[in-house]
Amino acid sequence: MFEKLDPQTPDFTEQNIAKLATLFPNCVTESKDENGVLKKAIDFDLLRQELSKNIVEGTKERYRLEWPGKREALLTANTPIDKTLRPAREESVDFDTTKNLYIEGNNLEALKLLQEAYLGKVKMIYIDPPYNTGKDFVYKDNFTRGRDEELQESGQVDEEGNRLVQNLESNGRFHSDWLSMMYPRLRLARNLLKDDGVIFISIDDNEVHNLRKICDEVFGEGNFIASIVWKKKTNGNNMGEIPPVHDYILVYAKDILAEDILRGEKIPDDYIEKNYKNPDNDPRGPWTTADLSANHIGPYFPIKNPKTGKIYYPPKGRYWVFNEEEVKKRIVDGRIIFGKTGLSAPVQKKYLKERTSLRWKSETWWDKHGYNEDGTQEMQEILGTKIFTHPKPSRLVKNLIDITTGDGIILDFFSGSATTAHAVMQLNAEDGGNRRFIMVQLPEKTDEKSEAYKAGFTTIAEIGKERIRRAGKKIKEENKEKEHIENLDIGFRVLKVDSSNFKDIYATPDSITQESLFEAVEHIKADRSAEDLLFGVLVSWGVDLSLPIRKETLEGKEVFFVGHGDLAACFEEEIDETLVKALAKKEVLRVVFKESSFKDDNIKINTEQIFKQLAPATEVRVI
Repeated sequence: MFEKLDPQTPDFTEQNIAKLATLFPNCVTESKDENGVLKKAIDFDLLRQELSKNIVEGTKERYRLEWPGKREALLTANTPIDKTLRPAREESVDFDTTKNLYIEGNNLEALKLLQEAYLGKVKMIYIDPPYNTGKDFVYKDNFTRGRDEELQESGQVDEEGNRLVQNLESNGRFHSDWLSMMYPRLRLARNLLKDDGVIFISIDDNEVHNLRKICDEVFGEGNFIASIVWKKKTNGNNMGEIPPVHDYILVYAKDILAEDILRGEKIPDDYIEKNYKNPDNDPRGPWTTADLSANHIGPYFPIKNPKTGKIYYPPKGRYWVFNEEEVKKRIVDGRIIFGKTGLSAPVQKKYLKERTSLRWKSETWWDKHGYNEDGTQEMQEILGTKIFTHPKPSRLVKNLIDITTGDGIILDFFSGSATTAHAVMQLNAEDGGNRRFIMVQLPEKTDEKSEAYKAGFTTIAEIGKERIRRAGKKIKEENKEKEHIENLDIGFRVLKVDSSNFKDIYATPDSITQESLFEAVEHIKADRSAEDLLFGVLVSWGVDLSLPIRKETLEGKEVFFVGHGDLAACFEEEIDETLVKALAKKEVLRVVFKESSFKDDNIKINTEQIFKQLAPATEVRVI
């Protein structure tokens, strides 16, 4: 079938809508044309909201999910924050060499802090957020109020000093509060995904319908891949007429048209041994057979068995996968064969050595990937007591990661007991992969009556970090016979969301007294270390937070070198031309100093000229 040429000129409106849909998929809606036919259109109220720092009201009817607080949630996603990430070496494992990150703090703030360094770099996201059962908690986020209300109104704490609030079913905004929590986080998460990235979200019946709608809006309805039904337990414990024994895992792509979004499940060795044979001693090695026809429109012609003369056509409604010339060539080459009796239809040989990836499409997830009770037992074996209630089994998450990637960054911003980190390390140990993880978890306090608290864990984050420490050692011990195990990264760099490294830059002239005037000259907070400043620079400059860091003494000053020439930082006092020239000769990509550190104003002025002369490609900044 030939595609008809369109005699009309291009529809630039449709093209512009497509361009806007790439940037703002949530702004694409449906409207009716003059003939009453539905067509894609732009929700200009939402587009205005995307481009505004204030709440934009709109009354136009349209097809979309609405709830009280949606505009505030959108504004919250777009509002900048004055935060930083501070390193915690003492809580980390292999701080200087690991590629893994464990971020402790509000995950909305963490996602904002990751935007510069990890924009478009995350291959996979897996999250297991609160299911909104009426018993769990949701974040309260609002970054639109004044700074004097920041602690209470920004989502850091509620009226009682809690970061999270229980979302009771009696709450008039029961669904709305949950949606307002999820919406900005998913929008920020989408920014972090690579073009071939994918997100998996666990959920149950309480909010799966609403989650599907907001994901259609955030990721685009066309980027929906699947809703996996996962059997979480073997019985419903007499809970209702139809016991709830399953959860869902919603799967969305960043761009459904990208290549290699998913790579399928690994084919077991016993399957390969059973199905790939070489009965005819083919020099190309073991092979199996595959259909020579397909149901998509293609070549249709008779194929003749050269030995018997029998003629074959594709089955009804199907077509050959190769053209006539290619079929003849493959018959001569022995790549297309007929049954021993000569009565069987022709089939093609598929050689084991020609398979680029020994994988197949994922089969049912109903009861093949572990249960919640497996996750509970797994945690108990690692930590010695029943710490967590029904955590996801690492086997489940490991298989999700396995069908997605052999390397790349895996993000979980509802980390909980750190099942995802455990799964990443386990899978890397099994197949030698180079996957990296970024875990984000609020230091939510454990109940004083809980087993976790009795075991010495005062926060959920402490549980997650200790699990990674113990699981890493266990995995390495259990796989010590493997050649690649010595290179397995079981470390993690702990970073904590905190207030800015700098004093209140929003202070008004009226608020500065004579006594505080000299304090205002030094704008860096007194409790911040040089390494705190370094990570603040990495966040602001968008440098990978997992790059190796080393300290050197250069011309008597302590200098941090990040990565392989990615950045150099010196926060010492009395910076002179000798150090500046020595740093310039290193020819790193970026150099940063404290603005107040230069010996005098002439040195500060000359620094720019020195770098222009000795290292013109180096970008120099001050804090």
